[in-house]
Parts: sequence; structure tokens; C-alpha cells
Amino acid sequence: MSAPVVLILAAGLGTRMKSAKAKVLHEVSGRPLICWAVETARTAGSDRIVAILGHQLDEVKQVLADRFGEDGVTIAHQKEQKGTGHAILCALPSLENEPDDRTVVILTGDAPLLRAERVADLAAACEASESKMALLSTIPPEAVAYGRLLRDESGKLLRIVENADATDEEKAIKEMNAGFYAINLGVLRREVASLSSDNAQGELYLTDLAEQAAARGGAAVIDAPFDEICGINDRMDLSRVSGSARRRINESWMLKGVTLQDEASTFIDADVAEIGQDTTLGANVHLRGKTTIGSGVFIDTGCVLTDVSVDDDTWIKPSSVLSESKIGKRVQVGPFTHLRPQSILDEDCKVGNFVEMKKTHIMAGAKASRLSYLGDASIGAKANIGAGTITCNYDGFRKHKTTIEAGAFIGSDSQLVAPVTIGRDAFVGAGTTVTKDVPRAALALGRSKQVNVEGWADRFREAQKKRQR
Repeated sequence: MSAPVVLILAAGLGTRMKSAKAKVLHEVSGRPLICWAVETARTAGSDRIVAILGHQLDEVKQVLADRFGEDGVTIAHQKEQKGTGHAILCALPSLENEPDDRTVVILTGDAPLLRAERVADLAAACEASESKMALLSTIPPEAVAYGRLLRDESGKLLRIVENADATDEEKAIKEMNAGFYAINLGVLRREVASLSSDNAQGELYLTDLAEQAAARGGAAVIDAPFDEICGINDRMDLSRVSGSARRRINESWMLKGVTLQDEASTFIDADVAEIGQDTTLGANVHLRGKTTIGSGVFIDTGCVLTDVSVDDDTWIKPSSVLSESKIGKRVQVGPFTHLRPQSILDEDCKVGNFVEMKKTHIMAGAKASRLSYLGDASIGAKANIGAGTITCNYDGFRKHKTTIEAGAFIGSDSQLVAPVTIGRDAFVGAGTTVTKDVPRAALALGRSKQVNVEGWADRFREAQKKRQR
């Protein structure tokens, strides 16, 4: 069986979403709906994918290009939305160089839970069918506004009646059209051109192809569970499907040896590609974007990681927020640490309570245990950053770099005014403002001279008491 061509119906705005954003740009588990459909098609083996777009064409095209490259998905434009059949007519010119014997699978852009193996089964059923057409059916737990499947006594599919055109008797039919099809390209080219808009909505219905297939022996029908094929029409659907996707993702990681202390409150994006065995995720942990986690890692309660790489045996303590950063082995981070983009922590580092970092590299064994801001800095191996240290990196126009070499000791409440270098094994005394380079092994002191006035406090208190009498 050759790889199928996949067409994705994604032109609608989705008015019931009550959003300024096209429906297929809304996200489930960190991935736009349109990208779910493309990933499903790719996983099913498709080597040619056409997305049929309409509303917010440029925005959706950009999302696809950013993820799959400029040539990864072919774009067909449905300028006016005149039904699913009309959408296919808009897409056919994109397939003009494809042979008639190819199988075309038609997906919707708003059903992220469809499994790739279901797409492959659909394509195989089409090729095996005398009619060269197959579709998915479903039986929802309660009535929904889907098309109904009408069969004869032998079970052959005669036609699909859309909900808007169905009689009360037809609406009582429980077996419904899921909205996914596979059809021979030659048949599709011939028969979609004959579709009529003589119906309640004045549209070209793709479902009318089922009636034409009945003359060739009937379309093959594959049953699929509703929770896999259900589309998203409004925010309530989005919430329900997001919950199902999250549970599916969480269960897959638990089966691979990851412990989730509270599965119900753990959110792992669909694009998280790696979590090693014996890693533990605490309650209310969010792993976002393309985050990767090694083995034996403990990510404690309330942490949010976005596009972060974490190596083996590291401990991320509670309520830490990490973005676009790289963390080595056996590192301790947090609690309440904020790593902003381009932060790098080498092995055996410690970054503790209320430390904020941005574009800073902390090398092996260095420590910044509490209450510091480290921006645009390079911190050498085994250096120690005292509490309250600030790298003053911004002059109002440009960012400047601070270099702290290996083994340096920065005392508490120090301000390092960049650009500046603290030499290897140097000391900066507590409370110092450093404005020029400190040589290797030197001591930098910048505090003002302390003066003790004997008996001053007693005299002050006595004066205050007299004032109150």
C-alpha cells in the first residue's frame, strides 16, 4: 500500500469559539490544532499533506511553516466557505501531478485525538473496498449535530444525511458520521465535481459521496470511539478534549517509567520528547514546549519549565520557573528560582531561593544560593555568589557582561557594575560596589568607613522620652 495523500479541512473561523483567533490556532497540550492534524498525517506515513485554509490564512500558514518548514505542508486557499465538498474542489489543483490511483485521506483540523493508526486503517480499508471509499463512524454518548448513517437491511451504507437535513426519525439513528474519509483520487476528481448545493445549508456536502459510493457496492465503514474523533466547536469542547489529551500523554509517560505524584494536576505538552526513567514530577508541574528531562530527576511541586533541557539526577525545588535554559547533571535549583532564556547551569551547580538569572552561564560546582540577580554573566567553576549580589548589566541602552572567574568569592550585598571582570580566586567583600576589574586573588572592598559613636543610642532614647512627657 502506497502512502496516502492527506487533505486537512481547516478553513473555518469557528464562530462558536467566540474568539478573534481562527479555531485551528487554538492549542491543546501546547500544540495548535492544525499541527495535531499534520503530525497525525505524518505519523500515519503520508508524504503529501495539503491544508485547506481560509480564515486568517497568513497566520495559519506561518504556524505551519515555523513547525514543518516552508515546503512541509502544501496550502490550498478556500476563499469562501461553501461546504466541505467545496473545500475539496479548492484543494484538487494542488494534486494535479498526483496519479489517479493514489488514496486520499480527508481529515478535519479540529480533532486532535485521532490516532495515526486509525488513519492508516482508513486508507487500507479504502484500497480494499470495491467502492474505493471508506469512512469513520461513531456512536456518541449523547446526541450531537453530526450526520447520520443510513443503511439498508444488509448493512450496506446507502447515504449520509446531515443533521440540518435529517427528519426526526433519521435524527434518532445513533450511528453517526465522524467526518473522516479515504477515497481513491481518480474517483474523488470525478465525483466531487458533480456535488449539488440543493440542501438546507446551500453548501456542497462531501458526505454526498457516500451515496455515490453505494452504487459501487457501498463505502467501507470503520467504527471509532467518540472520544477519539470528537471535534472542537466551542470552549467547552476545547476543555474536554484538552483533558483527554493530557490524560493520554500522562499515561504514556507513566508507562515509560516516570512517576507522577498527582496525575490530575500534571500538565505535559505534546511536544515534550524525552523524560527519563525514574524521574518524578510533583503536583502542579507543567512541562511546556520542547522541554527534555533526563533520568532520576525530581521536579517538585508547582514548577513550570518551558523549552528547558534538564540532565540526569537534578533536583528542581518547588515553585521554580525555568525558560529556554540548559541544566546539567546533579544540579539543585530553587525553591522560587527564575531562570530566564539562555541560562546555562553546568553539573553540580546550586542556584537557590529567589535567584533570577538571564543569559548567564554558571560553571561546574558554582553556587548562588539565595536572593541574587545574575544577568549577562559568566560565572566560573566553584565560584560562590553571596546573598543579595546583583550584576548591574543594563545602562539604559545596552547590556554589558560580567565575568566572574573560577574560585572567586562574592560577598553578600555586592553590586557588580558591568562590564567588569572578577579574577580567579579573588574576593569581593560584603557590601562592595565593584566598578573596575578585580585582579586574580585580590580582595576588593568598596564599603564606606564604619564609625561607632559611643553612648549615642542611650542619649537618643532619653531625649525621645522627654519629648513625650
